[in-house]
Amino acid sequence: MPIKSLIRTIPDYPKAGIQFRDITTLLKDPVGFGLVIDGLAAQFGTQKIDKIAGIEARGFIIGAALAYKLGVGFVPMRKPGKLPATSIGRDYALEYGFNRLEIHTEAIALGEQILLVDDLIATGGTALAAASLIQELGGVVMGCAFVIDLPDLGGTQHLRDMGLKYFALCQFEGD
Repeated sequence: MPIKSLIRTIPDYPKAGIQFRDITTLLKDPVGFGLVIDGLAAQFGTQKIDKIAGIEARGFIIGAALAYKLGVGFVPMRKPGKLPATSIGRDYALEYGFNRLEIHTEAIALGEQILLVDDLIATGGTALAAASLIQELGGVVMGCAFVIDLPDLGGTQHLRDMGLKYFALCQFEGD
């Protein structure tokens, strides 16, 4: 069963012109969800990973399950004001607006190998903000993992330009 076939497209959400790739249809399918976690584990399971950093909110679902499967820790990267202890943050641009991402200052130790996980890479703003926060704390972004890549929006090129390795389970062209 191809993962891509379990992803629903919602046109004009959250605003006109956006083709929203909704993974809730994939997550509710136990075989499909298993394929996601097993596929990412197969890609990264032989590499040294100390922790997985998951981006709110869908990156939490995938990242936490993958962290459990790989036997490593999980670090949440949250929207503003959601973390209770001392945190640092970074503003970034989205395809359809702006946002901010935050992380606890003690979440990552110097030199730790971090796999960054999210559901989708589009323009790359969120992933780049997350990667810069990990690096600011002294972590090493050893890779970026996504369920979906929207290559026409340029995010993966931005990751390459930063020297970051990335992997996606499927692509949607023309977005």
